[in-house]
Amino acid sequence: MAALGAQAERLGAGDEGPGVLARRRRVLLLVAAYGAVGAAAAGVSLALGHDPLSCDGWLGTRGAAAVLVSLGLGVCLGAMTIAASRIMVRRAAWARALHAALRPAVHGASDAGLVAVAIASATGEELLFRGLVLPLVGVAVSSIVFGALHQIRGPARWGWMVWATVMGLLFGCVFAATGSLAGPIVAHAMINGANLRFLRDNDPSPRPRALGGLLRR
Repeated sequence: MAALGAQAERLGAGDEGPGVLARRRRVLLLVAAYGAVGAAAAGVSLALGHDPLSCDGWLGTRGAAAVLVSLGLGVCLGAMTIAASRIMVRRAAWARALHAALRPAVHGASDAGLVAVAIASATGEELLFRGLVLPLVGVAVSSIVFGALHQIRGPARWGWMVWATVMGLLFGCVFAATGSLAGPIVAHAMINGANLRFLRDNDPSPRPRALGGLLRR
């Protein structure tokens, strides 16, 4: 998986040069790349004889019931993770370092571009890691691989990898428990979309103080 950080870097790279049309091209290329990854993962899954969108869930749910339970868990997981991300940025040094490192990369990205990348990346990555890899190696190993492929330069690297591993484990548990990939895709898209926008619009670094620290500039 290209990590959320890599997505941000691709969205924002070269903002000062090519301009809006170049950014749009990069978004389209990134969406196409994730689409290709998802399609390839689905094709391999089918060739190996299993459905990339469903499995025999621990809860024993089937059909529409499995999808509805998965969606419910996915929405809850997405909402809780988005809230936790905000708390981590306020309280954890590694999260603030990650946010500060990635924020310039999404400068100028449009809402539509962020939404497109969030949906494409969530779908492609879930088809790959949960739809294809998880049935082959299990929830734990697929989550470790998912986390290991989240790479970002700088002091936030290891914290980011651990966080991604935990998220992979949660996505995998929703899939394995319910038997439907709908929830993990929705949760993943919610998290990526909200956090990419949060990166673009919020600066967590403290602002300098004036008048001996009595007022913020």
